[in-house]
Amino acid sequence: MESNEDIERLEKLVGQLQGLHSEIGTLAKKSPNDAVNPFKLKLVNKVLAMGNEVLGAKYKPFDEFDIFDADDAPSTSDVTMVIAQYMEEAERYRSDNVKMDGGRWKYVLNGRASEVISGPPTKIGRK
Repeated sequence: MESNEDIERLEKLVGQLQGLHSEIGTLAKKSPNDAVNPFKLKLVNKVLAMGNEVLGAKYKPFDEFDIFDADDAPSTSDVTMVIAQYMEEAERYRSDNVKMDGGRWKYVLNGRASEVISGPPTKIGRK
């Protein structure tokens, strides 16, 4: 990561992915084969597009997938599965970019610990 803006974008992505996963996941439990409505799919695709930018090629979950095709009407379970993969990779990216400094976990910017506090990494040793 190179700037505080990169950290903010990652944290926004994580929050949005968690929110979508919770909402779409609830729908998937009730009716896993129902299609996601166009409004929700548009929002999901906006978050996935941002995820592709933030995560870059190294952390993007699927090389051949960018966003859902609205004409394919993906199911709630399909969307939940893809969002879960983006959540995993966002956490791997975050975990790879934090370090202990002065007794606290901080984001790394340009190879050095920043002043931005983070939670501990959850993907230690998994690259």
